[in-house]
Amino acid sequence: MNKRKNILFLLADDYGAWAMGCAGNSEVKTPNLDRLAAGGMRFDNFFCVSPVCSPARVSIMTGKIPSQHGVHDWLAKGHLDESVISPELKEKFADEHAPWYYAWPKNQLSGDFAIRYLDGQRTFTQELAENGYQCGLSGKWHMGDSYTPQAGFTYWKTTAMGGENYFYPVVLENGRMELKENTYVTNIITDNALNFLEERDQDKPFYLAVHYTAPHSPWSEDSHPKEYIDMYRDCPFSSTPDVPPHPWAPHGKTTLAEWNSKPHPGIRFSGAKYAPIPEMWEEHRRESLTGYYAAITAMDAQIGRMLDCLEQKGILDDTIVIFTADNGMNMGHHGIWGKGNGTNPVNMYDTSVKVPAIFSCPGLVQRDVVCHEMVSHYDLYQTILELADVPWEEKEEYPGRSFAPILTGEKQSVRDSVVVFDEYGPCRMIRNKNWKLVIRAEEGMDELYDLESDPGEDHNRISDPACAELIAAMRGELDSWFACYVDPEFDGSKEKVCGKGQLTSHSFQ
Repeated sequence: MNKRKNILFLLADDYGAWAMGCAGNSEVKTPNLDRLAAGGMRFDNFFCVSPVCSPARVSIMTGKIPSQHGVHDWLAKGHLDESVISPELKEKFADEHAPWYYAWPKNQLSGDFAIRYLDGQRTFTQELAENGYQCGLSGKWHMGDSYTPQAGFTYWKTTAMGGENYFYPVVLENGRMELKENTYVTNIITDNALNFLEERDQDKPFYLAVHYTAPHSPWSEDSHPKEYIDMYRDCPFSSTPDVPPHPWAPHGKTTLAEWNSKPHPGIRFSGAKYAPIPEMWEEHRRESLTGYYAAITAMDAQIGRMLDCLEQKGILDDTIVIFTADNGMNMGHHGIWGKGNGTNPVNMYDTSVKVPAIFSCPGLVQRDVVCHEMVSHYDLYQTILELADVPWEEKEEYPGRSFAPILTGEKQSVRDSVVVFDEYGPCRMIRNKNWKLVIRAEEGMDELYDLESDPGEDHNRISDPACAELIAAMRGELDSWFACYVDPEFDGSKEKVCGKGQLTSHSFQ
Protein backbone atom coordinates (compact mmCIF):
# COMPACT_ATOMS: atom_id res chain seq x y z
CA MET A 1 0.00 0.00 0.00
CA ASN A 2 1.20 3.49 -0.81
CA LYS A 3 1.86 5.84 2.07
CA ARG A 4 -1.37 7.60 3.00
CA LYS A 5 -1.65 11.27 2.22
CA ASN A 6 -1.96 13.94 4.89
CA ILE A 7 -5.03 16.19 4.61
CA LEU A 8 -5.25 19.91 5.31
CA PHE A 9 -8.89 21.03 5.30
CA LEU A 10 -9.33 24.81 5.17
CA LEU A 11 -12.88 26.00 5.87
CA ALA A 12 -13.92 29.64 5.51
CA ASP A 13 -17.09 31.19 6.95
CA ASP A 14 -19.66 32.97 4.75
CA TYR A 15 -17.37 33.00 1.71
CA GLY A 16 -18.97 33.58 -1.68
CA ALA A 17 -17.60 31.49 -4.53
CA TRP A 18 -17.29 34.72 -6.53
CA ALA A 19 -14.79 36.29 -4.10
CA MET A 20 -11.46 34.88 -5.35
CA GLY A 21 -9.00 36.13 -7.91
CA CYS A 22 -8.85 32.70 -9.50
CA ALA A 23 -12.65 32.79 -9.88
CA GLY A 24 -12.45 35.96 -11.97
CA ASN A 25 -12.72 38.66 -9.30
CA SER A 26 -10.07 41.24 -10.27
CA GLU A 27 -10.47 43.34 -7.10
CA VAL A 28 -10.12 40.96 -4.16
CA LYS A 29 -6.54 39.94 -3.39
CA THR A 30 -6.18 36.17 -2.85
CA PRO A 31 -2.67 35.27 -4.03
CA ASN A 32 -2.39 32.10 -1.96
CA LEU A 33 -5.79 30.72 -2.95
CA ASP A 34 -4.89 31.53 -6.55
CA ARG A 35 -1.61 29.67 -6.06
CA LEU A 36 -3.51 26.71 -4.64
CA ALA A 37 -5.93 26.68 -7.60
CA ALA A 38 -3.07 26.86 -10.11
CA GLY A 39 -1.57 23.75 -8.56
CA GLY A 40 -4.83 21.82 -8.37
CA MET A 41 -8.49 21.74 -9.35
CA ARG A 42 -11.07 24.45 -8.73
CA PHE A 43 -14.79 23.71 -8.95
CA ASP A 44 -17.11 26.45 -10.18
CA ASN A 45 -20.31 24.49 -9.45
CA PHE A 46 -19.78 23.35 -5.87
CA PHE A 47 -22.73 23.61 -3.47
CA CYS A 48 -23.31 23.62 0.26
CA VAL A 49 -26.12 21.46 1.67
CA SER A 50 -27.83 24.33 3.49
CA PRO A 51 -27.04 28.04 3.05
CA VAL A 52 -26.25 28.77 6.70
CA CYS A 53 -23.35 27.71 8.91
CA SER A 54 -24.29 25.04 11.47
CA PRO A 55 -26.43 22.74 9.28
CA ALA A 56 -23.89 23.09 6.47
CA ARG A 57 -21.02 22.15 8.80
CA VAL A 58 -22.79 19.12 10.26
CA SER A 59 -23.59 17.96 6.73
CA ILE A 60 -19.90 18.20 5.78
CA MET A 61 -18.93 16.12 8.80
CA THR A 62 -21.65 13.47 8.47
CA GLY A 63 -22.35 13.33 4.74
CA LYS A 64 -26.05 13.71 5.54
CA ILE A 65 -28.67 16.37 4.93
CA PRO A 66 -30.20 18.45 7.76
CA SER A 67 -33.38 16.37 7.62
CA GLN A 68 -31.22 13.41 8.63
CA HIS A 69 -29.03 14.95 11.35
CA GLY A 70 -31.47 17.47 12.85
CA VAL A 71 -29.48 20.72 12.72
CA HIS A 72 -31.57 23.08 10.59
CA ASP A 73 -30.37 26.56 11.49
CA TRP A 74 -27.33 28.31 12.94
CA LEU A 75 -26.96 27.33 16.59
CA ALA A 76 -27.83 30.22 18.89
CA LYS A 77 -27.30 28.13 22.02
CA GLY A 78 -25.71 24.85 23.08
CA HIS A 79 -22.14 26.10 22.64
CA LEU A 80 -20.76 24.96 26.01
CA ASP A 81 -21.46 24.60 29.72
CA GLU A 82 -20.97 27.89 31.54
CA SER A 83 -18.69 26.05 34.02
CA VAL A 84 -15.88 25.86 31.43
CA ILE A 85 -15.67 29.64 31.04
CA SER A 86 -12.68 31.24 32.73
CA PRO A 87 -13.38 32.91 36.11
CA GLU A 88 -12.19 36.24 34.68
CA LEU A 89 -14.70 36.09 31.84
CA LYS A 90 -17.58 35.12 34.14
CA GLU A 91 -16.62 37.99 36.42
CA LYS A 92 -16.99 40.38 33.50
CA PHE A 93 -20.41 38.92 32.70
CA ALA A 94 -21.55 40.09 36.17
CA ASP A 95 -19.99 43.55 35.80
CA GLU A 96 -22.45 46.12 34.45
CA HIS A 97 -19.54 48.41 33.57
CA ALA A 98 -17.47 45.83 31.68
CA PRO A 99 -16.11 46.97 28.29
CA TRP A 100 -18.48 46.68 25.33
CA TYR A 101 -16.75 43.66 23.83
CA TYR A 102 -17.91 41.45 26.69
CA ALA A 103 -21.58 41.98 25.83
CA TRP A 104 -21.71 39.63 22.85
CA PRO A 105 -20.15 36.59 24.58
CA LYS A 106 -22.28 37.34 27.64
CA ASN A 107 -25.42 37.16 25.50
CA GLN A 108 -24.29 33.89 23.90
CA LEU A 109 -22.55 32.06 26.74
CA SER A 110 -23.99 33.22 30.05
CA GLY A 111 -26.14 30.38 31.39
CA ASP A 112 -25.43 28.29 28.29
CA PHE A 113 -25.27 24.50 28.28
CA ALA A 114 -23.49 22.14 25.91
CA ILE A 115 -25.47 20.15 23.36
CA ARG A 116 -23.56 17.43 21.51
CA TYR A 117 -25.28 17.51 18.13
CA LEU A 118 -22.85 15.01 16.63
CA ASP A 119 -23.51 12.35 19.26
CA GLY A 120 -24.95 9.32 17.50
CA GLN A 121 -23.73 10.60 14.13
CA ARG A 122 -20.88 8.98 12.23
CA THR A 123 -18.30 11.47 10.92
CA PHE A 124 -15.60 10.97 8.31
CA THR A 125 -13.04 12.18 10.86
CA GLN A 126 -13.95 9.25 13.10
CA GLU A 127 -13.33 6.96 10.15
CA LEU A 128 -9.94 8.59 9.59
CA ALA A 129 -8.98 8.38 13.27
CA GLU A 130 -9.92 4.70 13.46
CA ASN A 131 -7.73 4.04 10.44
CA GLY A 132 -4.54 5.54 11.78
CA TYR A 133 -4.95 9.28 11.17
CA GLN A 134 -4.17 11.86 13.82
CA CYS A 135 -6.93 14.47 13.66
CA GLY A 136 -6.48 18.08 14.74
CA LEU A 137 -8.86 21.04 14.77
CA SER A 138 -8.18 24.74 15.06
CA GLY A 139 -10.92 27.35 14.85
CA LYS A 140 -14.68 27.52 14.60
CA TRP A 141 -16.75 24.46 15.50
CA HIS A 142 -20.36 25.71 15.89
CA MET A 143 -21.87 22.23 15.98
CA GLY A 144 -22.60 22.13 19.72
CA ASP A 145 -20.21 21.70 22.66
CA SER A 146 -17.24 23.62 21.37
CA TYR A 147 -15.27 22.78 24.54
CA THR A 148 -15.09 18.98 24.38
CA PRO A 149 -12.94 17.11 21.80
CA GLN A 150 -15.12 14.81 19.71
CA ALA A 151 -15.56 13.26 16.25
CA GLY A 152 -12.11 11.65 16.32
CA PHE A 153 -10.16 14.85 17.06
CA THR A 154 -7.39 14.62 19.65
CA TYR A 155 -5.92 18.10 19.06
CA TRP A 156 -8.69 20.59 19.86
CA LYS A 157 -8.25 24.38 19.78
CA THR A 158 -11.64 25.96 19.20
CA THR A 159 -13.40 29.28 19.30
CA ALA A 160 -16.40 29.35 21.62
CA MET A 161 -19.28 30.54 19.48
CA GLY A 162 -20.41 30.83 15.88
CA GLY A 163 -19.48 34.45 15.33
CA GLU A 164 -16.57 36.08 17.15
CA ASN A 165 -15.32 39.63 17.41
CA TYR A 166 -12.13 39.52 15.36
CA PHE A 167 -9.98 41.32 17.92
CA TYR A 168 -11.85 40.07 21.03
CA PRO A 169 -12.55 36.36 20.43
CA VAL A 170 -13.38 33.76 23.06
CA VAL A 171 -11.03 30.82 22.53
CA LEU A 172 -10.09 27.58 24.26
CA GLU A 173 -6.83 28.15 26.10
CA ASN A 174 -5.34 26.66 29.26
CA GLY A 175 -8.32 24.34 29.63
CA ARG A 176 -10.84 27.21 29.78
CA MET A 177 -12.71 29.45 27.38
CA GLU A 178 -10.99 32.82 27.63
CA LEU A 179 -11.54 36.17 25.96
CA LYS A 180 -8.46 37.42 24.15
CA GLU A 181 -8.05 41.19 23.84
CA ASN A 182 -6.55 42.93 20.81
CA THR A 183 -5.55 39.63 19.22
CA TYR A 184 -6.74 38.93 15.69
CA VAL A 185 -8.62 35.63 15.69
CA THR A 186 -7.55 34.67 12.15
CA ASN A 187 -3.94 34.68 13.32
CA ILE A 188 -4.77 32.74 16.51
CA ILE A 189 -6.41 30.00 14.45
CA THR A 190 -3.37 29.75 12.20
CA ASP A 191 -0.91 29.76 15.11
CA ASN A 192 -2.73 26.85 16.74
CA ALA A 193 -2.81 24.95 13.44
CA LEU A 194 0.92 25.43 12.97
CA ASN A 195 1.45 24.25 16.53
CA PHE A 196 -0.32 21.00 15.63
CA LEU A 197 2.13 20.48 12.78
CA GLU A 198 5.00 20.83 15.25
CA GLU A 199 3.52 18.55 17.93
CA ARG A 200 1.94 15.85 15.77
CA ASP A 201 2.96 12.20 15.74
CA GLN A 202 5.40 12.01 12.82
CA ASP A 203 4.63 8.32 12.35
CA LYS A 204 0.98 8.93 11.48
CA PRO A 205 -0.72 10.70 8.60
CA PHE A 206 -2.70 13.71 9.77
CA TYR A 207 -6.03 15.36 9.11
CA LEU A 208 -5.84 19.01 10.12
CA ALA A 209 -9.04 21.06 10.04
CA VAL A 210 -8.45 24.81 10.05
CA HIS A 211 -11.85 26.47 10.43
CA TYR A 212 -11.52 30.23 10.03
CA THR A 213 -14.22 32.64 11.15
CA ALA A 214 -13.34 34.90 8.20
CA PRO A 215 -14.86 36.53 6.30
CA HIS A 216 -17.99 36.45 8.52
CA SER A 217 -19.16 39.85 9.82
CA PRO A 218 -18.33 42.20 11.52
CA TRP A 219 -16.81 44.17 8.66
CA SER A 220 -16.30 47.52 10.37
CA GLU A 221 -12.97 49.24 9.86
CA ASP A 222 -11.82 48.57 13.43
CA SER A 223 -12.50 44.83 13.09
CA HIS A 224 -9.54 44.06 10.80
CA PRO A 225 -5.84 45.01 10.61
CA LYS A 226 -5.27 48.43 9.11
CA GLU A 227 -2.90 47.11 6.46
CA TYR A 228 -5.71 45.05 4.92
CA ILE A 229 -8.36 47.75 5.27
CA ASP A 230 -6.01 50.19 3.51
CA MET A 231 -5.74 47.85 0.51
CA TYR A 232 -9.37 48.52 -0.35
CA ARG A 233 -9.91 52.17 0.57
CA ASP A 234 -9.94 53.24 -3.07
CA CYS A 235 -11.46 50.07 -4.50
CA PRO A 236 -14.46 50.81 -6.78
CA PHE A 237 -16.04 47.44 -5.89
CA SER A 238 -17.28 46.95 -9.43
CA SER A 239 -16.91 43.20 -8.87
CA THR A 240 -20.20 43.10 -6.95
CA PRO A 241 -23.60 44.37 -8.09
CA ASP A 242 -24.97 47.64 -6.77
CA VAL A 243 -28.71 47.09 -6.82
CA PRO A 244 -31.64 48.19 -4.62
CA PRO A 245 -32.49 46.25 -1.44
CA HIS A 246 -34.27 42.95 -1.96
CA PRO A 247 -37.98 43.16 -1.05
CA TRP A 248 -37.55 40.23 1.38
CA ALA A 249 -34.53 41.74 3.14
CA PRO A 250 -35.12 43.33 6.56
CA HIS A 251 -34.37 47.02 6.71
CA GLY A 252 -32.67 49.00 9.44
CA LYS A 253 -34.74 51.28 11.65
CA THR A 254 -31.93 53.75 12.28
CA THR A 255 -29.26 55.47 10.25
CA LEU A 256 -25.82 53.95 9.90
CA ALA A 257 -24.30 56.73 12.03
CA GLU A 258 -26.83 56.14 14.81
CA TRP A 259 -26.22 52.41 14.72
CA ASN A 260 -22.44 52.63 14.75
CA SER A 261 -22.42 55.24 17.53
CA LYS A 262 -23.51 52.54 19.97
CA PRO A 263 -21.72 49.29 20.91
CA HIS A 264 -23.10 46.22 19.15
CA PRO A 265 -20.50 43.52 19.75
CA GLY A 266 -20.30 40.84 17.12
CA ILE A 267 -22.84 42.51 14.85
CA ARG A 268 -22.51 45.67 12.83
CA PHE A 269 -25.12 47.32 10.67
CA SER A 270 -23.83 45.18 7.84
CA GLY A 271 -24.81 41.78 9.26
CA ALA A 272 -27.45 39.47 7.84
CA LYS A 273 -29.99 40.63 10.43
CA TYR A 274 -29.85 44.22 9.23
CA ALA A 275 -29.97 45.96 5.89
CA PRO A 276 -29.47 49.67 5.39
CA ILE A 277 -32.31 52.06 4.83
CA PRO A 278 -32.10 53.20 1.19
CA GLU A 279 -30.47 56.57 1.83
CA MET A 280 -27.59 54.86 3.68
CA TRP A 281 -27.00 52.19 1.05
CA GLU A 282 -23.78 53.50 -0.50
CA GLU A 283 -22.09 54.17 2.85
CA HIS A 284 -23.13 50.75 4.08
CA ARG A 285 -21.99 49.08 0.87
CA ARG A 286 -18.51 50.61 0.94
CA GLU A 287 -17.88 49.85 4.62
CA SER A 288 -19.12 46.28 4.31
CA LEU A 289 -17.19 45.39 1.16
CA THR A 290 -14.02 46.99 2.47
CA GLY A 291 -14.21 44.88 5.63
CA TYR A 292 -15.27 41.73 3.79
CA TYR A 293 -12.40 41.92 1.29
CA ALA A 294 -9.95 42.83 4.07
CA ALA A 295 -11.04 39.76 6.07
CA ILE A 296 -10.52 37.57 2.98
CA THR A 297 -7.05 38.92 2.21
CA ALA A 298 -6.00 38.64 5.86
CA MET A 299 -7.13 35.00 5.86
CA ASP A 300 -5.41 34.36 2.53
CA ALA A 301 -2.13 35.53 4.07
CA GLN A 302 -2.57 33.03 6.91
CA ILE A 303 -3.33 30.26 4.42
CA GLY A 304 -0.02 31.21 2.82
CA ARG A 305 1.66 30.62 6.18
CA MET A 306 0.12 27.14 6.30
CA LEU A 307 1.26 26.25 2.79
CA ASP A 308 4.75 27.63 3.41
CA CYS A 309 5.05 25.57 6.58
CA LEU A 310 4.12 22.37 4.76
CA GLU A 311 6.62 23.19 2.04
CA GLN A 312 9.42 23.95 4.51
CA LYS A 313 8.77 20.64 6.25
CA GLY A 314 8.95 18.83 2.93
CA ILE A 315 5.43 17.42 3.20
CA LEU A 316 3.43 19.68 0.88
CA ASP A 317 3.63 17.10 -1.92
CA ASP A 318 2.33 14.45 0.50
CA THR A 319 -0.63 16.56 1.60
CA ILE A 320 -4.07 16.92 0.06
CA VAL A 321 -5.08 20.55 0.57
CA ILE A 322 -8.80 21.33 0.43
CA PHE A 323 -10.28 24.81 0.60
CA THR A 324 -14.01 25.47 0.80
CA ALA A 325 -16.58 27.41 2.86
CA ASP A 326 -19.59 26.46 4.92
CA ASN A 327 -21.98 28.46 2.71
CA GLY A 328 -22.01 31.22 0.13
CA MET A 329 -22.59 34.92 0.70
CA ASN A 330 -24.43 37.86 -0.82
CA MET A 331 -22.58 41.13 -0.47
CA GLY A 332 -25.21 43.24 -2.17
CA HIS A 333 -26.04 40.49 -4.67
CA HIS A 334 -29.80 40.55 -5.28
CA GLY A 335 -29.89 43.46 -2.83
CA ILE A 336 -29.05 41.12 0.06
CA TRP A 337 -26.38 41.39 2.76
CA GLY A 338 -26.21 37.87 4.07
CA LYS A 339 -26.59 34.25 3.05
CA GLY A 340 -29.69 32.05 3.03
CA ASN A 341 -31.06 33.84 6.07
CA GLY A 342 -30.39 37.28 4.59
CA THR A 343 -34.05 37.32 3.57
CA ASN A 344 -37.34 36.26 5.09
CA PRO A 345 -38.44 33.88 3.70
CA VAL A 346 -34.99 32.31 3.39
CA ASN A 347 -33.42 32.22 -0.07
CA MET A 348 -31.62 29.73 -2.31
CA TYR A 349 -29.86 32.04 -4.75
CA ASP A 350 -26.65 30.63 -6.23
CA THR A 351 -24.73 33.33 -4.37
CA SER A 352 -26.03 31.78 -1.14
CA VAL A 353 -25.61 28.09 -2.01
CA LYS A 354 -22.48 28.06 -4.17
CA VAL A 355 -19.20 27.76 -2.28
CA PRO A 356 -15.53 27.98 -3.29
CA ALA A 357 -13.84 24.61 -3.66
CA ILE A 358 -10.17 23.99 -4.44
CA PHE A 359 -8.35 20.65 -4.18
CA SER A 360 -4.60 20.30 -4.57
CA CYS A 361 -2.07 17.50 -4.24
CA PRO A 362 0.85 17.03 -6.64
CA GLY A 363 0.77 13.70 -8.43
CA LEU A 364 -2.78 12.95 -7.30
CA VAL A 365 -5.05 15.86 -8.22
CA GLN A 366 -4.98 17.35 -11.72
CA ARG A 367 -3.21 20.70 -11.95
CA ASP A 368 -4.61 24.03 -13.11
CA VAL A 369 -8.04 22.60 -13.99
CA VAL A 370 -11.44 24.25 -13.58
CA CYS A 371 -14.13 21.61 -13.18
CA HIS A 372 -17.69 22.48 -14.22
CA GLU A 373 -19.35 19.35 -12.83
CA MET A 374 -21.97 19.88 -10.11
CA VAL A 375 -20.98 18.42 -6.75
CA SER A 376 -22.00 19.05 -3.16
CA HIS A 377 -20.66 19.12 0.35
CA TYR A 378 -22.60 15.92 0.97
CA ASP A 379 -20.12 14.27 -1.42
CA LEU A 380 -17.09 15.16 0.73
CA TYR A 381 -17.51 12.27 3.19
CA GLN A 382 -16.88 9.55 0.61
CA THR A 383 -14.41 11.63 -1.40
CA ILE A 384 -12.08 12.35 1.50
CA LEU A 385 -12.11 8.72 2.65
CA GLU A 386 -11.31 7.49 -0.86
CA LEU A 387 -8.47 10.00 -1.24
CA ALA A 388 -7.14 8.87 2.16
CA ASP A 389 -7.32 5.21 1.07
CA VAL A 390 -9.66 4.46 3.99
CA PRO A 391 -12.23 1.73 3.33
CA TRP A 392 -15.85 2.77 3.61
CA GLU A 393 -19.14 1.10 2.96
CA GLU A 394 -21.71 2.50 0.55
CA LYS A 395 -24.99 2.88 2.42
CA GLU A 396 -28.36 3.82 1.02
CA GLU A 397 -28.92 6.56 3.61
CA TYR A 398 -25.97 8.56 2.30
CA PRO A 399 -26.86 10.91 -0.59
CA GLY A 400 -23.24 11.59 -1.53
CA ARG A 401 -20.95 10.04 -4.11
CA SER A 402 -17.17 10.19 -4.16
CA PHE A 403 -15.84 12.58 -6.78
CA ALA A 404 -12.25 11.46 -6.23
CA PRO A 405 -12.20 10.03 -9.82
CA ILE A 406 -12.88 13.56 -11.11
CA LEU A 407 -9.97 14.94 -9.10
CA THR A 408 -7.57 12.32 -10.40
CA GLY A 409 -8.80 12.53 -13.99
CA GLU A 410 -10.20 9.00 -14.15
CA LYS A 411 -13.75 10.24 -14.81
CA GLN A 412 -15.45 13.45 -15.81
CA SER A 413 -18.62 12.80 -13.82
CA VAL A 414 -19.72 10.53 -10.99
CA ARG A 415 -23.50 10.75 -11.46
CA ASP A 416 -25.76 9.75 -14.31
CA SER A 417 -28.05 12.69 -13.60
CA VAL A 418 -26.15 15.78 -12.50
CA VAL A 419 -28.51 17.37 -9.98
CA VAL A 420 -27.89 18.91 -6.58
CA PHE A 421 -30.33 19.50 -3.75
CA ASP A 422 -30.39 21.96 -0.87
CA GLU A 423 -32.67 22.54 2.09
CA TYR A 424 -33.15 25.19 4.74
CA GLY A 425 -36.03 24.26 7.01
CA PRO A 426 -39.26 24.40 4.97
CA CYS A 427 -37.40 25.63 1.87
CA ARG A 428 -35.99 23.10 -0.61
CA MET A 429 -34.14 23.38 -3.90
CA ILE A 430 -33.42 21.16 -6.89
CA ARG A 431 -30.89 22.43 -9.42
CA ASN A 432 -29.45 21.02 -12.61
CA LYS A 433 -27.13 22.78 -15.03
CA ASN A 434 -29.93 24.69 -16.74
CA TRP A 435 -32.79 25.08 -14.27
CA LYS A 436 -33.43 25.70 -10.59
CA LEU A 437 -36.68 25.08 -8.73
CA VAL A 438 -37.19 26.38 -5.19
CA ILE A 439 -40.16 25.07 -3.21
CA ARG A 440 -41.36 26.66 0.04
CA ALA A 441 -44.02 25.69 2.55
CA GLU A 442 -45.46 29.19 2.22
CA GLU A 443 -48.06 29.24 -0.53
CA GLY A 444 -47.19 31.35 -3.56
CA MET A 445 -43.50 31.68 -2.70
CA ASP A 446 -41.97 29.16 -5.12
CA GLU A 447 -39.35 30.08 -7.74
CA LEU A 448 -38.13 28.73 -11.07
CA TYR A 449 -35.08 30.09 -12.91
CA ASP A 450 -33.75 29.38 -16.37
CA LEU A 451 -30.05 29.49 -15.51
CA GLU A 452 -28.92 29.32 -19.11
CA SER A 453 -30.64 32.53 -20.20
CA ASP A 454 -30.89 34.08 -16.71
CA PRO A 455 -27.78 33.14 -14.70
CA GLY A 456 -28.37 36.05 -12.34
CA GLU A 457 -31.73 34.56 -11.28
CA ASP A 458 -33.58 37.80 -11.93
CA HIS A 459 -36.71 36.46 -13.62
CA ASN A 460 -38.93 34.00 -11.76
CA ARG A 461 -40.64 31.70 -14.28
CA ILE A 462 -42.79 29.82 -11.77
CA SER A 463 -46.06 31.23 -13.24
CA ASP A 464 -45.07 30.74 -16.87
CA PRO A 465 -47.54 28.25 -18.43
CA ALA A 466 -44.81 27.11 -20.82
CA CYS A 467 -42.87 25.79 -17.81
CA ALA A 468 -45.70 23.83 -16.17
CA GLU A 469 -44.52 20.44 -17.41
CA LEU A 470 -40.93 21.15 -16.40
CA ILE A 471 -42.02 22.30 -12.94
CA ALA A 472 -44.05 19.14 -12.41
CA ALA A 473 -41.13 16.93 -13.43
CA MET A 474 -38.61 18.75 -11.25
CA ARG A 475 -41.04 18.84 -8.31
CA GLY A 476 -41.52 15.10 -8.64
CA GLU A 477 -37.77 14.52 -8.68
CA LEU A 478 -37.28 16.78 -5.64
CA ASP A 479 -40.04 15.06 -3.66
CA SER A 480 -38.71 11.59 -4.52
CA TRP A 481 -35.16 12.51 -3.52
CA PHE A 482 -36.12 13.93 -0.14
CA ALA A 483 -38.52 11.03 0.50
CA CYS A 484 -35.53 8.75 0.01
CA TYR A 485 -33.26 10.47 2.52
CA VAL A 486 -35.38 12.31 5.11
CA ASP A 487 -35.57 10.90 8.63
CA PRO A 488 -39.15 11.70 9.73
CA GLU A 489 -37.89 12.63 13.20
CA PHE A 490 -35.77 15.44 11.74
CA ASP A 491 -37.87 16.50 8.73
CA GLY A 492 -37.01 20.16 8.22
CA SER A 493 -40.09 20.85 6.10
CA LYS A 494 -42.14 20.54 9.28
CA GLU A 495 -39.90 22.75 11.42
CA LYS A 496 -40.47 26.47 12.00
CA VAL A 497 -37.10 27.55 10.65
CA CYS A 498 -36.90 31.18 9.55
CA GLY A 499 -33.17 31.89 9.82
CA LYS A 500 -33.08 33.44 13.29
CA GLY A 501 -31.27 30.58 15.02
CA GLN A 502 -31.77 27.16 16.57
CA LEU A 503 -31.88 26.79 20.36
CA THR A 504 -32.28 23.05 20.90
CA SER A 505 -33.06 20.00 18.79
CA HIS A 506 -36.60 21.15 17.94
CA SER A 507 -36.64 24.75 19.17
CA PHE A 508 -36.08 27.81 17.00
CA GLN A 509 -36.01 31.55 17.61
